[in-house]
Amino acid sequence: MTKLTKPQKSRKRKNSEDQCSPSPCSSSKSSKTAKLTTASSNDSEPFPDFHRPTPEECRTVRDDLLAVHGFPKEFIKYRKQRSLNHDNNIGDEDDHSGIDPCKESVLDGLISTILSQNTTEANSQRAFASLKSSFPTWESVLAADAKLVEDAIRCGGLAPTKTSCIKGILSSLFQKKGNLCLEYLRELSIEEIKRELSCFRGIGPKTVACVLMFHLQRDDFPVDTHIFQIAKTLRWVPTAADVKKTYLHLNRRIPDELKFDINCLIYTHGKVCRECSGKGSDKPKKEHSDKLCPLLCQSSNAI
Repeated sequence: MTKLTKPQKSRKRKNSEDQCSPSPCSSSKSSKTAKLTTASSNDSEPFPDFHRPTPEECRTVRDDLLAVHGFPKEFIKYRKQRSLNHDNNIGDEDDHSGIDPCKESVLDGLISTILSQNTTEANSQRAFASLKSSFPTWESVLAADAKLVEDAIRCGGLAPTKTSCIKGILSSLFQKKGNLCLEYLRELSIEEIKRELSCFRGIGPKTVACVLMFHLQRDDFPVDTHIFQIAKTLRWVPTAADVKKTYLHLNRRIPDELKFDINCLIYTHGKVCRECSGKGSDKPKKEHSDKLCPLLCQSSNAI
């Protein structure tokens, strides 16, 4: 196996091996940072005169979906981790899952998010488990032949594309920092984290938002196709809104303490309710036929 060699440094790092070196983007000019900050401020409120959703609407949707679905099991470990970090215990008294919080490394979280793209939850979990069992460290993934990595994650789909993205991130991170560690992100602000992760090729806004919400326990609100469509169904954004503006608008309007629960619940609801997710009713619903969709009721009441 190829041995990884650290880039030469003009001075020794004082950090221990399990600590991260400075930010991969720390060498950027201050003028560039200022421009990014200004652009972010200008884009943060795309619909200043559109006042939905209100905090009351957000709480109602959260409560209604909890009553229908309960809290999705696949997100409970992240919810528990957030409760430890934020002391946010909404609904935890009813949680008897017995699942202990699992604090993943940030790099593990980023790679698992990449593997979750365009596939099912089960397939992405299998792909991540296969990758971790095939290669004991991220350094060994970086050093391995791409075909071997593709074979390990093939069950998750799009193996060549995802392999290229993963190896590109690892290579860039190693070249810029001398190790494969993203733990330093935990100490940064949300805007700083977005800038850091955006430095890596193939990392888009939705992936960044997922890492923020799930793996860094920050108050962010990723927008996928389910959430985008349901936001329009609920009239939480103007008709002409695109995904980017929907993301910016909902992050402004949804209270921070509700973002995680609402995001997980709407995502789950969008997968099972064909009516409010805009998929039509030509296929059988997974919802019980005697239950009316609470989001459609919300939408009707808001007209």
